[in-house]
Amino acid sequence: MIGLVRRFVGRFGLPLVILSLIWLTYQFFIKAQTQGLDAIWNKAGDGSMSTLAGIDLVMAMPVSWLPLVADFARYGKAGASTFRGTWLGFAIANIWCHALGVLIVSTSNPGADLMTTLLLAQGGLIALGLILIDEMDNAYGDVYSGSVSLNFLNGKFTIRFWGIALALVATCCALILPMHGLEPFLLILSSVFVPLFGVVISQLAKNGAATDKTVNVVPVAIWLIGIAAFHICPMLWPQVGSALPSLAITLLLGSLYRMARNPTLQSA
Repeated sequence: MIGLVRRFVGRFGLPLVILSLIWLTYQFFIKAQTQGLDAIWNKAGDGSMSTLAGIDLVMAMPVSWLPLVADFARYGKAGASTFRGTWLGFAIANIWCHALGVLIVSTSNPGADLMTTLLLAQGGLIALGLILIDEMDNAYGDVYSGSVSLNFLNGKFTIRFWGIALALVATCCALILPMHGLEPFLLILSSVFVPLFGVVISQLAKNGAATDKTVNVVPVAIWLIGIAAFHICPMLWPQVGSALPSLAITLLLGSLYRMARNPTLQSA
């Protein structure tokens, strides 16, 4: 799986995706200029979603990929260069694709199907086809990432075993589950990963370090509190959203725990 991603994505997939994104961005930017950039910029929303609820969705997409990014970034040869390259690549890709999405929606008729809109763009079928070809490696990447995590939890079985098992489970799920309702699925993933990374960041910040314990009870408890906050906050205070409160709570509680565990780090 690693070899496929390295050979295919690095040499062929990534350049094809970049060319496709450039072409689609050009097409819809020209369309936006025709309609008037000022009119699009000042276009009012329909009120169906608050700003913070929109931020929840914007955060959900990149957060859902962070474990996969971490699994592959660890193969970098230089720590600082790997960090900068990963951060810049992930940030640029997300900003670009979200901006392109806003551009497409802003220049399309209300309620228009996104896929149809892309296909109707000049060269849209070719661009989407190239992106689809590149997307094939993501399945391998996801399976590999899950295999690494499961192997870490239970080393009795190899990564190869977990990879085959996950591929079979994922294939069955793809055949059975509806694939059109992505928003609830993304929010569920976000409810798990946002507080998780809040805990991880809080433990590693300010010269913090990971421990050798199999299960760290207090960080796990803080993580579960963050998951609960993610789901409870929209019900009690819908105006504050889910992701930001959950992240803030886990960062605060995790930082307090880190300082209580190592008082010397408070002055670091």
